[in-house]
Amino acid sequence: MFVGTYTPRLDDKGRLFLPAKFRERFAEGLVLTKGQERAIYVWTAADFQAFTERIRNTPFTNKATRDFVRVLFAGASDDAPDKQGRITIPPPLREYARLGRDCVVVGAGERVEIWEAQSWADYSEAQEESFAQLSEEVIEGLF
Repeated sequence: MFVGTYTPRLDDKGRLFLPAKFRERFAEGLVLTKGQERAIYVWTAADFQAFTERIRNTPFTNKATRDFVRVLFAGASDDAPDKQGRITIPPPLREYARLGRDCVVVGAGERVEIWEAQSWADYSEAQEESFAQLSEEVIEGLF
């Protein structure tokens, strides 16, 4: 499971150091793709494969499913960390997430998310009040 918040910097070549505690999990490869709220999702190759297997069970007659799958796969790129633990974020994904030099890497359970620093700060602040106010179960049986 990926947890925590980290603040690496993007270099001029579009490379980003993965947090050291994540590197071993990504050693066999990873997939980057567009995520919601203009974040970039980073999956281990195996977890992305498992996720796509779940998608195969959804009906393609559903337009929302087709739209989601198209955006997910069209924006995807596979990679592997270099010997220093850096990954290269392709220009289209950097543009999508509006990444500049300052980034935030967030552990999000089975995946990692890469955010532009100010976008993460804004999102995080906006969510804090609603997170604190939750009085119902978000996921049935969780609390």
